[in-house]
Amino acid sequence: MTTSTLPKTQYAVQLVGPGELKLNTAKPVVAPGSHQVLGKIESVCLCFSDLKLLKQFSQHPRKSEVIGGLSPEVLKDISSYVPGDKPTVPGHEAVVRIVAVGNQVKHHKVGERCLVQTDYRAFVTAGSNAAFGYNFEGALQEYVVMDERVIMDPASGERFLIPVPENLSASAVALVEPWACVEDSYVTPERQTIKAGGKLAVVVDSDHKMKGLTESFSREGKPASISVVCADGTHRELEKLGIPVTRIHSASELPKESFDDIVYFGYNKQTIEILNDKLGICGIIAIVTGGHKIGHPVSVGVGRVHYGMTRWIGTLSASAHEAYKVIPATGEVRENDSICVVGAGGPMGQMHVLRDVCIDKKGMTVIAVDFDDARLANLLEKAEPLAKANKIGLKSVNPKNQPLTGPFSYNVVMAPIGALVSDAIKNSAKGCLINIFAGIPAPTRHDLDLDTYIANGCFMFGTSGSTIRDMKIVLEKVVAGRLDTNRSVDAISGMAGAMDGLAAVENRTLAGKIVIYPMLHDLALTPLSKLDEILPKVAAKLDHGNWTTEAEKALLA
Repeated sequence: MTTSTLPKTQYAVQLVGPGELKLNTAKPVVAPGSHQVLGKIESVCLCFSDLKLLKQFSQHPRKSEVIGGLSPEVLKDISSYVPGDKPTVPGHEAVVRIVAVGNQVKHHKVGERCLVQTDYRAFVTAGSNAAFGYNFEGALQEYVVMDERVIMDPASGERFLIPVPENLSASAVALVEPWACVEDSYVTPERQTIKAGGKLAVVVDSDHKMKGLTESFSREGKPASISVVCADGTHRELEKLGIPVTRIHSASELPKESFDDIVYFGYNKQTIEILNDKLGICGIIAIVTGGHKIGHPVSVGVGRVHYGMTRWIGTLSASAHEAYKVIPATGEVRENDSICVVGAGGPMGQMHVLRDVCIDKKGMTVIAVDFDDARLANLLEKAEPLAKANKIGLKSVNPKNQPLTGPFSYNVVMAPIGALVSDAIKNSAKGCLINIFAGIPAPTRHDLDLDTYIANGCFMFGTSGSTIRDMKIVLEKVVAGRLDTNRSVDAISGMAGAMDGLAAVENRTLAGKIVIYPMLHDLALTPLSKLDEILPKVAAKLDHGNWTTEAEKALLA
């Protein structure tokens, strides 16, 4: 296809304001600029994250302007860059075919079929980072423009458009993205020391002493600067380290969202809540209580744990070094873990359960929690054979019918509700890991029992999106036949049913994933369970009710 043979218009689902979706049947198809590629969308899957964008719109941390990594001149040149209040096209779980490229494109070719890696972590926004389907238009349209200056990882030089084989179904490829997000939450490395070259704040209450700070420094080097709040001579001890030290009168005077590490020697609730707002993106706050209790719930920015990748650690000892020891290398499950997945019956919750029952770890038990019996039954049908084969315990709990009793050593939070983080702490075992997978809105704070959190050595963490590494891990499993991502599919649709599909995600009326085929304009949302009534020839190609490559071929024929 050349630019002269491109259609003039296309079907697209556009988000034009909070809660305002429209099906545009005449959105212009824009030819790629000199640094750009034009991708034809083969399929895109719907995600709960699309709903968060739908509700928050310009307030979503990934819909805001890019403030680092790309120059304003480059951004101005990209027609699909739509930050703030500009209408956008959602949809980030996609596979595309490159149909046109600009004359300065170096790394992409016409005809390539690609999995879309959507998470542009090098290009930061005020509260997160840029992403395909957010401040860059996504895949709920027939064609999308992507700029090579955006879709190349500046650190590694790798492509964000990952070539895929022709024999895989479009649905199977598109579903690699959500599975990669699940993978990312387990395998992302965690920083376990005070950041080398970072900004450190040290706050020491009058009845405490600074201890274990330098032992917490990275082997790669010291922090670049230290801001200190203290009533004694702590600042003079820090000045001996050969690091620029600035003495600040009070914690409230520390600059907002500025620090890579904050170490607080004390236990005052109000001080901790003030310091919450001083953490920068990927910042760690260590609370060193010296054996004291805080005594009250503390308002903590649980939303930033997911979107800002902030981390909270603590110790009852007097040494900061003991707090940093709490941080695991990654968020991976461990042998003998008791894993509680809250919201297990939804599409992403099912992926977590299926992943965890397939892990080669001895002595594990997975507890799938959901308020919907039908969803739990659907999940168990898929997961029980795998759990049995891998000798992993699996049971389901509907809290409406039976109490959820802990403690659990690993909690996965699959709903964007701050109270679920509080519950995870309440039900925590020693060394509990709390995987805040759901994207709780970034500004959200919730009262947490930090005394129990610290006493049990808990560690809550969150990741948003995935990396090229995660995509390749999952794609390799699919290509090798070790993972059938199509098992997640519950319904298919063309553009006519896309908005109904988003409503189904919001209302939890379908347990699995919804696959949209944008080139099919008129196909309504069709659950696989109803497929034989509407498209019997396609339904005949299902495998015991599951979506297949052959069914997709019959649909597109």
